Amino acid sequence: MRKILTRLLILFGFISPLSLFAADTPNVVLIISDDQAWGDYGFMGHPHIQTPHLDRLARESLTFTRGYVPDSLCRPSLATIVTGKYPHEHGIVGNDPPPPKELEGMPKGRIYGNPQYIEVRNKYIEHIDDELTMADALHENLGYVSHQSGKWWEGHYSRGGFTEGMTHGDRTRGGRHGDEGLTIGRQGMKPVFEFLDHAVAEKKPFFVYYAPFLPHTPHNPPQRLLKKYQDKTPHEPVAKYWAMCEWFDETCGELLDYLDQHQLADNTIVLYVTDNGWINQTDSSRYAPKSKRSQYDGGTRTPIMIRWPGKVPPKMDTEHLASSIDLMPTVLKAVGIEPSSELQGIDLLDKEAVSQRTAIFGEILEHDIRSMDDPVASLRFRWIIDGDWKLIVPFPGREPDASVELYHITQDPNEENNVAEANPNRVRKLTRQLDAWWNPQG
Repeated sequence: MRKILTRLLILFGFISPLSLFAADTPNVVLIISDDQAWGDYGFMGHPHIQTPHLDRLARESLTFTRGYVPDSLCRPSLATIVTGKYPHEHGIVGNDPPPPKELEGMPKGRIYGNPQYIEVRNKYIEHIDDELTMADALHENLGYVSHQSGKWWEGHYSRGGFTEGMTHGDRTRGGRHGDEGLTIGRQGMKPVFEFLDHAVAEKKPFFVYYAPFLPHTPHNPPQRLLKKYQDKTPHEPVAKYWAMCEWFDETCGELLDYLDQHQLADNTIVLYVTDNGWINQTDSSRYAPKSKRSQYDGGTRTPIMIRWPGKVPPKMDTEHLASSIDLMPTVLKAVGIEPSSELQGIDLLDKEAVSQRTAIFGEILEHDIRSMDDPVASLRFRWIIDGDWKLIVPFPGREPDASVELYHITQDPNEENNVAEANPNRVRKLTRQLDAWWNPQG
């Protein structure tokens, strides 16, 4: 309702977003990797994967190597990135909503195309209609034009506030998680470049949401890239995944090169994040435990980068914590928009705020949503990282047999040594902090 009212006010002349536009308003480019582990980059020290373009971006950016997303699943994670809210706040807590009772127990393949289930899917998308997205804020306040490509679950691109895009979102035509948008990168960059050409010609500030279906399965990289990795591992599925990471890097290079070639880089804020992690199994192109959908760093950790030449000094920050909830307030502050007080994230360009933060939080929810409007019904785990320590607390409603886990995360990044029993006081302290953030039972 809020979005509809705002657009009517703009249409009838009561709001003129272009009146606030200044020639030096920075453009914004948001790059989102899809299913990539936090260490699977050259600049993060991977011994084999080559990512020269992202390595360069990291060198030119304020790069947080201890970045995180709250949930290790794509749809809720993407919704958090564009709204600055946790999944339990924006209400998008999993990938697929519950089927109506009449369809329960049927195979998913038959449920997905059922008209009754399509109606449920369309109803669930209404969660995004109640949120102010990054594209909404940029357009409504400063007249940005924006473009969506790649992964997008929330129906037609316009429902995310984008003025242009690739995803139609029609569930009767395969519109589940990106449809036509999923071709970006894999089949070239033409739609993004055409949008940029028009924005530049019209002298409008632009926002690009580039979230390609890469390195996500299907792992079918170009043969030239696969050959580079086949002799570096005995496992063909792993070689394919590594090649996909480089393929994704190449597409990022094309986008960054466009900004350079058109003299746009100096006035463009480039942000980078991954929607969730991925550890490839050795015998198939599937994710291993402790990665995607898990409560562990293999699913939630990601580098976070912010490049703004001349405005943001490059730095490799290996100490401070960053979260994808910070991207929304960071962008809004950078362009001169005051973020809503509802947002719990910080401005990552505010050195004092970054240095004073000690803890970040997250929540792990089911892939298949359990309730249309109750996030707690899908909750599996909550987690907190405070300095060097990470606590994972299972929610008894979904994980009655799971144990509390505590890790010295900077010394044990693979979370192999659970020290909860040996540190009861620390467990109690961190649990109190976690409950103060969000207590689903309180």
